[in-house]
Amino acid sequence: MIERAGLALLHRFDPERAHRLSLLALRAGLVPLPGVVTSPRLATAVAGLSLQNPIGLAAGCDKNATAIAPLSRAGFGFIEVGAATPLPQPGNPKPRLFRLTDDRAVINRFGFNNEGAEAIAARLAARKPGPVPVGLNLGANKTSETRAADFARVLAICGPHVDFATVNVSSPNTEKLRDLQGPAALAALLAGVMETRATLDRKIPIFLKIAPDLTPDELTQIAEVALASGLSGIIATNTTLSREGLISSSKGETGGLSGAPLFEKSTRVLAQLSKLTEGRLPLIGVGGISNPEQAYEKIRAGASAVQVYSAMIYQGISLIPQIANGLDALLVRDGFTNVADATGTGRDAWL
Repeated sequence: MIERAGLALLHRFDPERAHRLSLLALRAGLVPLPGVVTSPRLATAVAGLSLQNPIGLAAGCDKNATAIAPLSRAGFGFIEVGAATPLPQPGNPKPRLFRLTDDRAVINRFGFNNEGAEAIAARLAARKPGPVPVGLNLGANKTSETRAADFARVLAICGPHVDFATVNVSSPNTEKLRDLQGPAALAALLAGVMETRATLDRKIPIFLKIAPDLTPDELTQIAEVALASGLSGIIATNTTLSREGLISSSKGETGGLSGAPLFEKSTRVLAQLSKLTEGRLPLIGVGGISNPEQAYEKIRAGASAVQVYSAMIYQGISLIPQIANGLDALLVRDGFTNVADATGTGRDAWL
């Protein structure tokens, strides 16, 4: 009841201000947090990361790494902060975040607003070690003349202080960024990132986050580049430019759409990638998850782990332990001894 009242209050504010207030409440200890949620079935390993459960926080919630400690106690198995760019940047003009309440969705056109890699690295370096891996989403400055090199720059600055990193060439809110998903451009970009990773003291996993608006041929090319590059895995997917089926009055706003309408589209892309990679790369499923059944569907479509963000805007952070505990019950129901045993068992239904 307290959480519902808090959500109702936050929804009376502008969405971006409400987001800032929610992070402030987390940092101030005003939100009850369950701590680690795990079981023998939920505990798993992805790309060398030991996870207490496979439910992660997607990038974009904690852009500047200011709430790592409370988020690590919120029931997540892993969290991803950022995106970070080499230099600080304000992002796109406001307003740039819109609730589509009737669709249980969100449109954002933030444009990688963040305080820059140096400030974020300082916070990451100061965090206390714990059982929840923390990763960083790597971005590029809008004004950069060498955007492909920006990802390696951020990794060089922040890499020593994170457990994994994600190359984000799939945000629709930085002009021409998605062009870097082309095979030649992507291969060159990833080569630079992997060279930088080789200079770090720890060989952290590197993931690639892709868009949901790719053709089958484009997906095939990305899978081939990912396998050849030495990537640790793929995150599928980022937000979509599609507005199919929306009913909310804000559906005409430009930007990336996330939330409930993205579930089917992103899950189909996930299943296609699973077939293309055939277990050679772990996949993380993200897009539209709002209950345990949907997290389970992503896993059965081919995901080794999943990420959640937009649904918390409507359901609160207590959703995370609900999903984790509900997933555990579903694994018991279907006779799986662990998450990995369930991965990909329902893939064909999405192809």
